[in-house]
Amino acid sequence: MHQGLSGIEAKARLEEEGFNEFLAKKKRNFPAIAREVAIEPMFLLLVSSGLIYFVLGDMGEALALLFFVFVVMGITVYQENRTERALEALRDLTSPRANVIREGKASRIAGREVVRGDILLLSEGDRVAADAELLESNDFFADESLLTGESFPVVKFPGGTAAKVYAGTMVAQGSGIARVVATGSNAEMGRIGLALESAKTERTPLQKEISGLVRNLAMLSGILFILLVISYGLMHGNWLNGLLAGITMAMAILPEEFPVVLTVFLALGAWRIARNNVLTRRLPAVETLGSASILCVDKTGTLTENRMSVARLCAKGKSVDTGALDDLPEDFHEILEYSILASEVDPYDPMEKAFLDLGKRFLSRTEHLHADWKLVHEYSLSPQMLAMSHAWQSPDGNEYVVAAKGSPEAIFDLCHLEKKETETWTLEVAKMARDGLRVLGVARAKYRGTSWPALQHDFEFEFAGLAGLSDPVREGVASAVRECSDAGIRVVMMTGDSPLTAQAIAKQIGLGIETVHGPDIENMSDEELFEVAEHADIFARVVPLQKLRIVNALQRSGKIVAMTGDGVNDAPALKAAHIGVAMGKRGTDVAREAAALVLLDDDFSSIVHAVKSGRRIYANLSKALSFSLAVHVPIAGMSLLPVFLGWPLLFFPVHIAFLELIINPVCSLVFEAEPSEMNVMKIPPRTSDSPLLGRKVVTMSLIQGTVILIAVLLVYAHALKTGETYARAIAFSTLVFSDLALILVSRSRSESFLACLRRPNFLLWGVLGGAVFALLAVIYFMQSLFGFSMLAYGDMLSSLFVGILSAIWFEFYKMLDAQ
Repeated sequence: MHQGLSGIEAKARLEEEGFNEFLAKKKRNFPAIAREVAIEPMFLLLVSSGLIYFVLGDMGEALALLFFVFVVMGITVYQENRTERALEALRDLTSPRANVIREGKASRIAGREVVRGDILLLSEGDRVAADAELLESNDFFADESLLTGESFPVVKFPGGTAAKVYAGTMVAQGSGIARVVATGSNAEMGRIGLALESAKTERTPLQKEISGLVRNLAMLSGILFILLVISYGLMHGNWLNGLLAGITMAMAILPEEFPVVLTVFLALGAWRIARNNVLTRRLPAVETLGSASILCVDKTGTLTENRMSVARLCAKGKSVDTGALDDLPEDFHEILEYSILASEVDPYDPMEKAFLDLGKRFLSRTEHLHADWKLVHEYSLSPQMLAMSHAWQSPDGNEYVVAAKGSPEAIFDLCHLEKKETETWTLEVAKMARDGLRVLGVARAKYRGTSWPALQHDFEFEFAGLAGLSDPVREGVASAVRECSDAGIRVVMMTGDSPLTAQAIAKQIGLGIETVHGPDIENMSDEELFEVAEHADIFARVVPLQKLRIVNALQRSGKIVAMTGDGVNDAPALKAAHIGVAMGKRGTDVAREAAALVLLDDDFSSIVHAVKSGRRIYANLSKALSFSLAVHVPIAGMSLLPVFLGWPLLFFPVHIAFLELIINPVCSLVFEAEPSEMNVMKIPPRTSDSPLLGRKVVTMSLIQGTVILIAVLLVYAHALKTGETYARAIAFSTLVFSDLALILVSRSRSESFLACLRRPNFLLWGVLGGAVFALLAVIYFMQSLFGFSMLAYGDMLSSLFVGILSAIWFEFYKMLDAQ
């Protein structure tokens, strides 16, 4: 037994040689984020305005704008830094893991913590964490294509050059134990300088949509900027003030918060989903989650607990339920022994563990089976033969015993059973499957040859019997399936089990039982598979390579398909699905790397919660951006209309900067923290091509903004009779109160404002309170800086009333729209 390093030795080597990383990922630190923010158009416009005021000799306005530059920059940097911390936390979670032996115990650690001298436990589907030498191996093949470009797996075994396995390569088959000889930049991959972390950040459909919207609005602001400067200069003869008016208008139109809001929502959304046991490996999956319309899930371990126990054995024409037995009858000892011999020596698979546990319970010599016999050859499961065999050498070395287990149909085939005998056992399989048991066949053979046959069929197998394993349905799965049905999401089960077993589980969880048999898929054309996939609830006896065809068939209808998988051969289907979901507990590294999401607890309910979170994120992002679009309408309108109406300017850059202090945090923080609406899982999923800001949403935002614009314009026009500074103060107050009222009515597009109050959002009330406090401070303590005159309390109440009135109509629209 390998002891491995002690904790103290591992810690010392980690400190001495550093983390096992090829290239340290550069982090965006605070100064880097600040530099990026400083070159944003909004901040450049603010600085330009400050310089103009400085040239005009107005030091108060110049210093005020400089103050707002730092405040708005501070808020933006805080948001970016928060986003970066969330992304860093996700990167830590998604870093590869390694199974090692330390102090005689197997443990799973982060790949970057592996040190020279560690003992690695390698099995099929694992990514090798560091350069190592094999100490033991069992049919070990490594995929070194990443290192050498060679597409075929390379056989490895202890001793000589064939013992070397390299960091970054993949275990394609078998298992092994290896000692680490080099880590980090000292590894082969590090020395040749492969940039494993050079992947470019993906531009998601949402990013493209928002970039296009910002680009169009920026072009519009540029055109209007030129027109306004020329118009003001010609009408008033003051070109510097015309330049200030143009800059103010450009600031009013430019939705500079849009890209920031999107980044914050996706990053924090991924962080929130991770707290519910679903790890996001690719941010685009966050925006796709809400539109998932088909969930393809494994039965074992996802719908069920993956807590297997051998419930029934059938052999020699008899059957026995093992649950209440004190002693196993002698007739069933042979099938149990061969079930154990057909399993791994140190099993990870729950079914194989179940056989070993039953053996320890009833067979006194179980612990000696693996010690007395030597495993010398293995035949793996394949799409052509759904059975696996282990060849063992007897203690005296004179003969070999071969134990096989697999699907009953495959075992019947290996044993060349007569038709009548096959029919008899098939009836028994059906009976066990109807009881919800997963049924495996077991066979035995003897061999005296000197070279191993290429196929399992070349052995003369004898049928040993059937084993039925039970795996209880996970708690909460039935309610999650109902929730999917209410949300218009179709759940499809994919399993290697028999149709009857799958149907028994489907009935327990409320799923349909229309079933497609895996072997039948082999004979179907793509068109035929598309037709049956449209209505199927279950795909039974499927092998991993068939899952890719099934996913492609489901996608042909234009639906968004999510799929779970855990094995090496699941990777193509996981990658092809719109949302690939790998199993975190039992999944291989290959599956996790191909997937967009990793299910940390392997629980179906967690996928449903993630879909619900995805819908919440998408809905809140749409609300945030539509709110931002709406509030930019009155700001832009009141920057433009007074010039053409010959009125005094309402806004100067300092006013726009103040409004940015409200708009930016509301969009990126308040709406992001907004809880899910009550009906979020009662509506059908959106289509893949539906835009975030569709025609209806944009139209409603423009109407909301126009109503506020009219209200502010009328207040300003009426108040100008009293004086310019008074009119500016009361119109500005009305606009601020209108925006705050718009926040409250925009929390939901279907629920009333009062209903939303039942969903707590402490950030919302913090921002609202802060905005009102800032407005009062400006009105009563900084009038000269903003060009205001003192307002009476009655004036403030009047502007509050008009502000509420300009937004409250949306509540009546929601009631009419719901009818």
